[in-house]
Amino acid sequence: MAPALDLQAITCVFTSREAPGQRYTAVQEATLSVAPGEFVSVVGPTGCGKSTLLNVGAGLLAPSSGQVSVFGEPLTGLNRRAGYMFQTESLMPWKTALDNVIAGLVFRGTPAAEADRLGRAWMARVGLAGFEDRYPHQLSGGMRKRVAMAQTLILDPDIILMDEPFSALDIQTRQLMENELLELWAAPSASGASHGRAVLFITHDLDEAIALSDRVVVLSAGPATRPIGEFVIDLPRPRNVAEIRDQAR
Repeated sequence: MAPALDLQAITCVFTSREAPGQRYTAVQEATLSVAPGEFVSVVGPTGCGKSTLLNVGAGLLAPSSGQVSVFGEPLTGLNRRAGYMFQTESLMPWKTALDNVIAGLVFRGTPAAEADRLGRAWMARVGLAGFEDRYPHQLSGGMRKRVAMAQTLILDPDIILMDEPFSALDIQTRQLMENELLELWAAPSASGASHGRAVLFITHDLDEAIALSDRVVVLSAGPATRPIGEFVIDLPRPRNVAEIRDQAR
């Protein structure tokens, strides 16, 4: 089976903000793939280009050179088989938690009653039943992350792209969210697809990457970042993130 997401020889060149006449290479000849049902984390120094690769995979950024394929097909435009969970707050503050969760369904044209039903079901799945009518400012940081996770997964994407989604949370809340992510990732797809969801997860926390992943890819320091190492994580599943973090290997 073709990779769910395949980045081949990706190079991204940008114009410098400080010196508009100068150009710099953020990512150079980077190759990375994620198989259907595989959880891959990418780690590297701050500012090395991890998010750039994620944006290329999402179709939000066209590489200067290289090829992006999704399940064997060249990617043109947005990656409509992917859901993206950002590092920064992405909820709409004027909408309730439920309305934020179903925003993607509404945009797709899902009938209102069906969107409402699915939204309430997902609110319950992430432990927020009863909070549907709360606004983002009325929720804790962990609760807002749960809303964002439901907002991403309700669309039943084949590929989940996550850019340091839990980095701003305290360690206890972070571990709870990591365990919830693993449970939701392992759950059957609503579409009944035979393959599992592929996850490309960006983090600077190596312990987090090991606890979550099947494979960890290490990037070099930027500029001109590229993969310099890859490690297969052979820990059995299902996993408890807190237990893995406490174990020395």
